[in-house]
Amino acid sequence: MSQAASAADPSRNPYRRLFALPGTLAFTIGNLVARLPMGMFSVSAVIMIAGARGSYALAGAVTATGLLATAVVAPWVARLVDRHGQARTAVPATAFALLGGVSLLLCVHYGAPDWTLFAAYAATATTPNIGGMSRARWAHLFKNEPEALHTANSFEQAADELCFMLGPVLAAFLCGTLFPEAGTLAGGILLMAGMLLFTAQRATEPPPNRGTGAAPPLRAPGMPPLLLGLLATGAVFGSMEVVTIAFADAQGHRSAAGAVLALQAAGSCAAGLLYGALKPAGPAELRYPWCLAAMTGLMSLPLLAARTTGSLAALAPALLLAGMATAPTMVTAMTLVQQRTPEGRLNEGMTLAVTGLLGGVAGGSAIGGWAAEHLSPSTGFVVPTAAAALALLIAAGHTAATRGKRRAAATRRA
Repeated sequence: MSQAASAADPSRNPYRRLFALPGTLAFTIGNLVARLPMGMFSVSAVIMIAGARGSYALAGAVTATGLLATAVVAPWVARLVDRHGQARTAVPATAFALLGGVSLLLCVHYGAPDWTLFAAYAATATTPNIGGMSRARWAHLFKNEPEALHTANSFEQAADELCFMLGPVLAAFLCGTLFPEAGTLAGGILLMAGMLLFTAQRATEPPPNRGTGAAPPLRAPGMPPLLLGLLATGAVFGSMEVVTIAFADAQGHRSAAGAVLALQAAGSCAAGLLYGALKPAGPAELRYPWCLAAMTGLMSLPLLAARTTGSLAALAPALLLAGMATAPTMVTAMTLVQQRTPEGRLNEGMTLAVTGLLGGVAGGSAIGGWAAEHLSPSTGFVVPTAAAALALLIAAGHTAATRGKRRAAATRRA
């Protein structure tokens, strides 16, 4: 019997079972403390740079550079985590990233040339993917128990939504109430404190795989279409955020955009926790297209509300309902990433998934912004619906191709 099975709680609440294992509560607390700043840093940087230099264009360009640097550096950091272990790699990588954050703060405060802001913020790209490392721990602990792993992935998705909902609010509050650099400083302290607590739980850490001969995750069967689907899913998130802000601004309620968007995250968080409490029906490979179909359908509700009513009050509940399809889709997608990633390279696989999402967020933001400006804010809601439909088409195409190969193989054997 596995360690996980022996520690299973007889309670009907599946979440209690997760934290019955020694060390899981402690690494989860560290994970949450370290994950909260992920929703703080970009908002803090924009407020700090725009306030000091008077340019939102410069602030946006700096944060976009950091996003691109993360897309390049994050898989390499994850590869080191897989090879040398989480504790040995994550702490120095976090320390280097914090040096970049402090450098950015000093460059802004003392009026250094603009190019130094780009260089400093790019250095923060070594921040380890704490969500991926946490999911890798759950996958290690429950590798033979798919139901428990489903609950753990659902919890992680709900944590993502909660932290990215609270992070920007906390950053804006600190920067506005105290001083412009407060969000960056507080985020750095939380990140290092959480990472130290997380990595101190060595009993739950997956063993390093220094000599693994496994193929890179990008070459694993089924991973390329899955990552393309995550790219399209990221475009859903990025475009929805920009278009919602543009729509609220057009209605004269730009300050309410954050609260309205928080409803989408709240719907996803609640749905994620509920989804984790349910026993998954069938394999994740079959559930995934159905989740995407539900997301495509529900993402049409904000479009319908905006086009027919032109009211922010009608858009708010539509976003809440639309968000309820997000978590089940992401939980199922991350389960597939865990299943399709070669053994010993799970952190790299999870980080590639997050990188795909971030790339989609960046592209979706750009396309959504163009649509909102050149068409109309209400028409801009076509973009997240179309991105969700694209993710569905990619998944359905891969499923059809896989079934065709299996039928052909069965025919040859016959």
